[in-house]
Amino acid sequence: MPKTAHDWMPLEAYERLREELRVLTSAPEETPGEDGGALETVPAPRYIDDPAVRQARVHKIERLLREAVVGRSTADDGVAEPGKVLTIRYDGEGESETFLLGVRDASVSNRLTVYSPESPLGATLVGARQGERRTFASPHGATIGVTLVRAAPYGSQARD
Repeated sequence: MPKTAHDWMPLEAYERLREELRVLTSAPEETPGEDGGALETVPAPRYIDDPAVRQARVHKIERLLREAVVGRSTADDGVAEPGKVLTIRYDGEGESETFLLGVRDASVSNRLTVYSPESPLGATLVGARQGERRTFASPHGATIGVTLVRAAPYGSQARD
């Protein structure tokens, strides 16, 4: 499958996924038991004991890493696209919400929420310009209105 902008993730998320893959594909460490005798298996952090679940996660991470478009700069043009931090406001709400539009499984260290461009909200906003209002259907069938307040390249929000 060719790489698309929809596969965008920041470098820190790519590196986190590589480390998770390393942990999942390595054997758990064995350490001496409390009495100094028999060895006990101590899973590494994020190690998954169930082989089927672990293998499914390994395959998912391998696919994400293979298809990833890593940290490529996006234009600071106010258009919503993967690799941008979007600030939105739902109709009738005074508060805004800010999130990164990118690969959903590629969370970032600053705890910024990540929405996929394939999610109902993400798909609705892709291509929107700042100030533009769009609507989408919630999973429960309600029509939700949302306005794009701001679209900034990932990383630039720290300089604002």
